[in-house]
This record gives sequence, C-alpha cells and structure tokens, in this order.
Amino acid sequence: MPEPVLSVRHLKVGFPTRRGTLTAVDGVSFDIAAGEVLGVVGESGAGKSLTGAAIIGLIEPPGRILGGEIYLGGQRIDTLTAEAMRKVRGRRIGTVFQDPLTSLNPLYPIGDQIVETIRTHTPLSRAAARKRAVALLRETGVQGAEERLDGYPHEFSGGMRQRVVLALALCAEPELLIADEPTTALDVSIQAQIIALLKRLAKERGTAVLIITHDMGVIAEMADRVSVMYSGRIVEIGPVREVVLSPRHPYTRGLMGSIPPLAARVPRLTQIPGAMPRLDAIPAGCAFHPRCPQAFDRCRVERPERLAVAPSCEAACWLYAVPRVAPAEVGA
Repeated sequence: MPEPVLSVRHLKVGFPTRRGTLTAVDGVSFDIAAGEVLGVVGESGAGKSLTGAAIIGLIEPPGRILGGEIYLGGQRIDTLTAEAMRKVRGRRIGTVFQDPLTSLNPLYPIGDQIVETIRTHTPLSRAAARKRAVALLRETGVQGAEERLDGYPHEFSGGMRQRVVLALALCAEPELLIADEPTTALDVSIQAQIIALLKRLAKERGTAVLIITHDMGVIAEMADRVSVMYSGRIVEIGPVREVVLSPRHPYTRGLMGSIPPLAARVPRLTQIPGAMPRLDAIPAGCAFHPRCPQAFDRCRVERPERLAVAPSCEAACWLYAVPRVAPAEVGA
C-alpha cells in the first residue's frame, strides 16, 4: 500500500488548568491517502476543529499536544519548531476556514494577497505570480478573474470570498488541504458549488482533503470516508456509504436517525437524550454511555477501543466485542 499523505497516530490535545489537564482530543488516529477526502463529523465540542488545528500547528495557548504523532508525507511534523512549521503551512498544507473574512486582509486587494502567498512559497517573479493568481481564481470558479484580481474582499460575495480563500490555500500546490466548516456560512446553492469544487480539486490534483463539519449531508455528498467524533474520540470510521446506510455505533445511528428521510414520512425523528459532557466531567468507560439506549455494565467502567465491525469499518463500542454480549445484557 502507498504511504498515506497524512497519518495521525494516538493524538492527544489538552488544556492545563489549576485543577489538572483537560483532555479535549484523546487518542485520535487516522490516515488520508492522496486524492482521498476524509470527513470528520460530530457535535460542537467533539474535538473536530481542534484536531485540524493540531495538524497545522495552530492550537491556541494554553492548549498543547500532550501525546501522539503526526506525519505528513512520511515526515513527522508535530515536533517541528514554530519556524519550520510556518514553512510547512501554506507550502505543504493548505487551509480553508469557516469565515473567509478572517483569512483575508480587508486593506489589500485579493490579487496582492494571492501574489504574496505564491512568492512566499515559490521562486516565481511578481509577473509570473500574478499570472498564476489569475489561473487559480479561474480554476476555483471566480468569473472575470483578471479584472477581479484588483478587487477588495468586501467587494466579493460570501461564496466568491470562499473561492478566493480556496485559491489562496492552493497557491503552492499543497499535499494536504484542511477545510474547517467551509460551507457553513453559505446558502445551499453555493454550498453545492463549493463541495463540487473541492471534490474536483482533490481528484484532479491528487490532494488529500480533510473536511471538518457538523453537517452529515455535506459528508455524504463529498467524502470518501467519514470519521465520527464524540467527546474527543473517534467512535466510528469507515467508507461514507457504509457509515451512512449502516451505522454501527449507537451515536452514529442517533445522528443518522435525526435526519429526515426523503423517501418516506416518519412520525418522529430520532432524538439523542442529554448533551455531550464537559471536558471536566467526562464519565468513566464509554463517554457516550449516559446517553446510549444500549449501554450495559462494561460500558460504564471500561473505555472501548475501535473494533473491526466490517472489512473496512471500525467502531469504538463494546457491542462488537468478542465474545459478543448477549442481547439480554444489551437491553435490545
């Protein structure tokens, strides 16, 4: 098997406090291959964005990586100095954030910002960099790219600004693109265009894409595989079709059951009782057990690791332990 573009191994991220360290990302592991789109989905506070921030080295203090390893193209990057990591960001890792206005300087034309980024990471002259900026804007679907190069961010719509940010992220032809909620602030028709654009760029350029979102519809449309996070851990991971059509973990089943089906009317959608625990109140055992309708004694005292539930799917749930638990114990 070819080496993955991104490999995350047992990543732990925490925040030191006077009462001890709060662990927000706990033992997360996954790989992304070239040209593959991996979606990370879960409720707010699950640790999705923090995982992305750890990969690009932008965790806000006092947060820090407590353990684990991150490899980009076989090179370990979580131990790099701040200066070395600054060279990796933009050159080898491109990033698209939720609000494009936070990524664009309102005082400079977007052309100047793209040209500056290109020249920072490549040896191109200013004239060559400007030509490349026009080509990138065209590739990302900005109409009249050459004329709009001298426009300011406030002169672009939300969807167009997101395309400009995507062009910025692709300036140096990165190996990995991390998109953190890239469609949340956009209307539905623009969302569909951005999703199609990201999928096309991944396939045509061979870029590995990590898309972080709370929207299962975006994941189903865009991702090749999906990783479901809950309380800082991956509870299920596998091909998107498998996870969407046959969710194994009770939390994933709850997420899918809360989405209205198009094919038939249902009297009531699935509701997951309770809320995700605070970082200082994560229960022992499986963090989901207080909300799980199938929890049993083992779930309350022992934390499950990811178990194989299908040839290409894993779920962190004791329901799939061997020997299997009797249905009477499960409460099914």
